[in-house]
Amino acid sequence: KNLQSINAVFVSCSDTLSACRLRSKVLAKQLDHVDMEIEREEEAGNVAAVSRLQAVSSRLCTELEREKELELRLALTLKQNLVELWQIETEQGKYDVLREQLQKDEEELQMQYQEEKEVRIWKEKITALQAEGTRRTREKREEKAQREHEERNKKLLEDAKRNHEKAVCFLKQSMARIHEKNAKEEVKAQEHMERRIQAVLSLKTSITSNRERLQTLQILSKAKALEAKKEEMKMREAILAKGGNVIREIFLHKRQQEHEKKKEAFRELQKSRKMEIVSRLLQERASIHKQRKSQSPTKAIKARGKLKDPSLQSGEGWQSEETCKHADGEISQVIKGLGINSLWIFVVVVVSSENRPQDVLWESDGEDTERDKSLLVPEFPGLWSREYDLHKPKGEDPTLLAIRAMRKQMAEKKMEELQTGILHKQPVTGQEHKGCAFHSKPSCIHFKDFDVGQIYKKKIVLTNASYSVNYCRLVGISEWLKDFISVHFDPPGKMSSGMSCEFLVTFKPMINKELEGEVMFMAQTGSFSVPLKCTVKTCILALDKELIDFGSLVVGETISRTISLTNSGALGTTFK
Repeated sequence: KNLQSINAVFVSCSDTLSACRLRSKVLAKQLDHVDMEIEREEEAGNVAAVSRLQAVSSRLCTELEREKELELRLALTLKQNLVELWQIETEQGKYDVLREQLQKDEEELQMQYQEEKEVRIWKEKITALQAEGTRRTREKREEKAQREHEERNKKLLEDAKRNHEKAVCFLKQSMARIHEKNAKEEVKAQEHMERRIQAVLSLKTSITSNRERLQTLQILSKAKALEAKKEEMKMREAILAKGGNVIREIFLHKRQQEHEKKKEAFRELQKSRKMEIVSRLLQERASIHKQRKSQSPTKAIKARGKLKDPSLQSGEGWQSEETCKHADGEISQVIKGLGINSLWIFVVVVVSSENRPQDVLWESDGEDTERDKSLLVPEFPGLWSREYDLHKPKGEDPTLLAIRAMRKQMAEKKMEELQTGILHKQPVTGQEHKGCAFHSKPSCIHFKDFDVGQIYKKKIVLTNASYSVNYCRLVGISEWLKDFISVHFDPPGKMSSGMSCEFLVTFKPMINKELEGEVMFMAQTGSFSVPLKCTVKTCILALDKELIDFGSLVVGETISRTISLTNSGALGTTFK
């Protein structure tokens, strides 16, 4: 192999060397020709041609030098390859004897391999005959096992058929029981639904009857207003007949009527306050009676001494103790037995409820009594054993008590106005908010494509869009939605402008029917509502083309167009 590669390199080098010599001869001829041209152009005085030819001459000189250098290198490598070729030929002559010995050894090894092959073939034939015998015996055993397995499978199949028949029988019985149970449950559910529907219908009829009553009341109020106008006209005619001042007399008459109404309202308020005071006194007496039973005699005497008020030690103040013992059903006698003005009683009750001692508490249920028992015995001695109450002020100013009562009345009046729906405008820096005070996100609560029996929930955000602090409370939902919709709303209290709160709406459909209604709220500036809609699954079919245009045609030509029919609803349907 080395000899062949060296021969190939030698041949290629000789070829390259001959080509290089040929190129150098050509370059030498070109250089001579360029020199002759330069002499001719110099004689002619053509400077541009002379400079161009000189550049060509310099380029040819450099190329000729390169070719000569390449020729020298190639001659050197050719000599080296020739030397290596001679060395390899000499070494090859040395190893000729060894090559002949190697060929003889290879022939002997081949003969030995042939003999071993024949022995191995003979042994394989013997093993093949033995394997054939074992295979036949194994096949006989397998046939026998197969027959036994088939017989066993037949028995198992027969047993499985019998068991399957029994299981089918039992399954039919159990399925019949389940169907019967489901039928009963469906009947019960249907009855329950019918009862609820009847209840809804009765509620509807009651609402209509209430509306009729309201209409009759409105008609009566209108009739009364007409009668009042007629009386006013009669009064005007009478006053004009007498020659008096009509406007002044009517104003005085209206003022007198308003005064009588206020007087009547004050009497009703006085009666209710009297009843409340008497009930509180009775509760206090009952709590003191229970504490006396639970405490020891000494502690009961101490507690009674602490409860006494210097302003109530007179006989008139505690005459009610004798009457309170027989106060069940005799509330009017107790009020008379008090022998004092009802307004004074209200002030005394406020003072005693705000400044009662720590070891005597009002009782409302069992937990308060347990707390009272634990507070009766002090943990540390000292101030608890004093005869006077440290938390009680030295003197109560009547003006402070009156201011306190007025503030309470104003708060109650404000709450009544909020509950009855009286609106309050909210002017801020000369601007007044118009429209709904709260905005909901989303603006409409929409439950789409519902399934009966499932539960759907949605969270709604309410944002205060007014210019100042506002309140919000849940009033309710539409009557016909109460069986299916429930609202969970925690009132957030005062809400500044731009603040928001959340409420959760849960929808549990029981009938496959579309529903519409609203969730009603009450704010400080008036009532507002969020619309609610529940829509069933529907099929909405639509084509992608309104006009099928085939364009211009030739007689006998066939053109096809594709139309897509899409169902964008949630309910499947057939079409034709």
